Amino acid sequence: MHDDTAHIGRRLREIRSWRQLSLRAAAELSGISHGYLAKLERGDKAINSRRVLESLANTLRVAPSEITGSLNEPVDATSDELHASIPDVVDVLTGWQVDEAPDARVRPWPEIHADCERLTKVLRPAADLAGQARMLPGLIRELLTAANDPAHQRAALTDLLGAYKASAYLAHDLGVSGLPTLAVERMRQVAERMDDPVWTTYAGYHRAQLLSGGNRRRQYDLAVGIADAPDARVETRGMAHLTAALSRAVQGDEDTAQTHLSEAAALAGQLEPDVSPWQQTNFGRTNVSIWRTTIAVELGHGGKVEEIASTVRPVGVSTSRQAAFWLDYGRGLLAEPRQRTRGVAALLKAEQLAPQKVRTNVFAREAVADNLRRARRDAGGRDLRGLAWRMGVAPNG
Repeated sequence: MHDDTAHIGRRLREIRSWRQLSLRAAAELSGISHGYLAKLERGDKAINSRRVLESLANTLRVAPSEITGSLNEPVDATSDELHASIPDVVDVLTGWQVDEAPDARVRPWPEIHADCERLTKVLRPAADLAGQARMLPGLIRELLTAANDPAHQRAALTDLLGAYKASAYLAHDLGVSGLPTLAVERMRQVAERMDDPVWTTYAGYHRAQLLSGGNRRRQYDLAVGIADAPDARVETRGMAHLTAALSRAVQGDEDTAQTHLSEAAALAGQLEPDVSPWQQTNFGRTNVSIWRTTIAVELGHGGKVEEIASTVRPVGVSTSRQAAFWLDYGRGLLAEPRQRTRGVAALLKAEQLAPQKVRTNVFAREAVADNLRRARRDAGGRDLRGLAWRMGVAPNG
C-alpha cells in the first residue's frame, strides 16, 4: 500500500527535474502558485481537479497518466483478477481489426447475444470492471466472426460496437494509456461498416468523450460537431453537449460550460422518459443534473456544489452513474474541511454502489489520501481509514 499523494508528488518532482524547469517556472506555466506546487511535490496537498492535473501535464509535456500512474496495484482478489485480465483485452483490440475474423471457436448466436446483453445491461451499469475484463476478450473474438455471417451480421455489428465501447471505458477507468483511443477507433470501423449516421455520430461522440487529458480544445471541437450533427439521435447530441460543458469547465470557461449544460437540459426535456434506455446512455434530466454537480466540483465552487447536489435524486440512472454522483459530491464536500464527515459518507455511498470504480478513481484516491493525513491529527477518521485501506492508500509514515 502507498500514499497516492506522495507517489504523485515524486512523479511531479522527477518529471520537472527531467524537463529542467524550476519550481516557480513550472507553477507559473501551469497557472498555480509555486507554494501549491511545492506542497504537491512534497505530498502535502492533493491534485483535486482535472484542470490542475492537465495544466501540469501540459507544462511538463507528458500525458496526465504519466503523473498519476495507471493500473493501481491489486489490493484484493477482485482487483488482482482485473489486472490479470487486462493483457487479454489489449491483445484482442490490437490483434484484429473489424474486417478480420480470428480463428476462434464460436458458440451459437443466441448464447453470444445473451452475453452481450449481460455485458451492456448488467456488468457495465453495475461498474463491474473485473466481470467486463473477464468477458470481453473471448466475446469480441466471437463477435468478429459472427459479423461475417449474413444471418446475424447486423445484430453482431451492433453488439460488437457495444463490446468495443465497454473496452474503451474499462481502459479509461483503469488509466491504460492509448487503449481507449484504439477501442474507439474500432467503434468507428464498426459504425462505418454499418453505414448509418446514427451509429457514426454515436461512435464520434465517444471519440470526443474519451479524448481528454492534454487535448481539451480538440475534445471540445469534436463534441460540438456531434452536438450540431442533424443525423445524430437526441441522446447522442445531449451527451455531446455534456462533454463540451466539462471540456470548457476544465479550461476555466464557466459561461460556455453553463451554455452547453442548458442545451443538454433542453434536449433532455424532449424525451418522454427521464432516463433514455437507448444504448444505456442514461441521458435525461437526472443525468444532466449529475453532470451539473461534476462540473461544479471541477470549477471549484465549494459550497455551491452542495446547493446543486442537494436538488439531485440519482435514481433511474445506472448504478455506475449513481456512484459517479456520490463520488463527485464527496470530493466536493471534502474540499471543505468542515464537511469531511459528510464527504466521507458520500464516498462510502459511492463505494457501496460501485466499489471497483471508486477504488480506482484517481481523484477519489487523492481526496482520501489528502484527508487521511488530517484525520490522523484528531480522534476521528475511522471510516476514512477503512476506505483508504480498501483503496490501497496508506497514511504517510
